[in-house]
Amino acid sequence: MKLALALGGGAGLGWAHIGVLRALEEAGIEIGAAAGTSIGALAAVCLAAERLDVLEDMARTANLRTVLRYLDPHLKSGAVLGGREIARQLEQHLGHARFESLAIPAAAVAADLLTGEGCIIDHGSVAPAVRASMAVPGVFFPVDIDGRLLVDGGAVMPVPVEAARRLAPGLPVLAINLLGDYHARAYRVRDRWAERKTLSAFGVMRASAGLMLAHLTKQSLELCPPDLELSLPVGHIEPGNFTRASELILIGRMATQEALPKIEALVAA
Repeated sequence: MKLALALGGGAGLGWAHIGVLRALEEAGIEIGAAAGTSIGALAAVCLAAERLDVLEDMARTANLRTVLRYLDPHLKSGAVLGGREIARQLEQHLGHARFESLAIPAAAVAADLLTGEGCIIDHGSVAPAVRASMAVPGVFFPVDIDGRLLVDGGAVMPVPVEAARRLAPGLPVLAINLLGDYHARAYRVRDRWAERKTLSAFGVMRASAGLMLAHLTKQSLELCPPDLELSLPVGHIEPGNFTRASELILIGRMATQEALPKIEALVAA
């Protein structure tokens, strides 16, 4: 009973991946490969490196102070966040790891700013690959790997079904979509418009960005459909909020448990 996972990006919403992975483990569903984009890359690699407990501990203990330390705000050119603590944590827990030595095949998806192409990283050092996959353009610095200038893979492959299939040909692919719940995400805009008939510039930009990402993800999944997609109901939480891990892990766990009959049928086929 094996399947391949495609874990989508979604910043702080990615803590829900932990609940998905825990539920699959409890149900005895064996993961044969895992590919991830952005926060999904972190979850995929931690699973493959047998560091899921470390990731869950980091998620559940995150508060505003620790999040600020991880993000490392600064005023340097090229990015508004330094992410030095993120880099340090990745080196501490994954710095020794190489993709070739992981317990299961895994990949991190990034986007190459110089060529405009997606980049599926499944060999070499794990830590820089994850940093590249999580390098939100303009927020974190791009990562130079072998002459490629890499940023967050969500720009090209928000849910990396193609990468999962490449890792494990023949295995069914379960895709976890964190960005499909746009209608719940837009509730603030709807409520404010209904009450005041006016919107802030930031509110319009935030809602538009959410809409754009939801449609990009939908189109990406239509071009390369998984065998089964779980679109998690996390739209009521802002992607930039990293302090609601317990709720998100529970959402991921419950959504997966609800979908277990479909998942079991998928791997048994």
